[in-house]
Amino acid sequence: MKYMLIMRVTDEAIEASKDIPFEQIIEDMGKYNEAMMKAGVLLAGEGLSDAAEGFVVDFTSETPLVTDGPYGETKELFNGFWILEVASKEEAAEWAKRAPLGPGTKLEVRRVTGPEDFPQDNEWIEKEEGWREELENRKA
Repeated sequence: MKYMLIMRVTDEAIEASKDIPFEQIIEDMGKYNEAMMKAGVLLAGEGLSDAAEGFVVDFTSETPLVTDGPYGETKELFNGFWILEVASKEEAAEWAKRAPLGPGTKLEVRRVTGPEDFPQDNEWIEKEEGWREELENRKA
């Protein structure tokens, strides 16, 4: 089963991280990522740039509206993710609890759906299987 660990940070977490040398943050994350790689559970993981560099596409009105960052009031920001392949929800939780994160940071853990979660007689699900194969072949 695949699970996504979604890192969310608050203003409190961002402030607290300023007291930790950047080299220490990189080392702690590196050790965590290395442990997951050695265990064979890490499929992907990325951090994200500052929210001020991003934008939001709002679909509230008929025409989607693009708004540049930084955003207005924020309580939590999506700051990065990992995708793990593990045997169970419990194993995903164990890996999540080992993340080197501090106060004001949360990990949302959600199962990644696969084609088997949808009706198999759907034309678009069948096409998606072909697309997945095509993407895999591009990587090779």
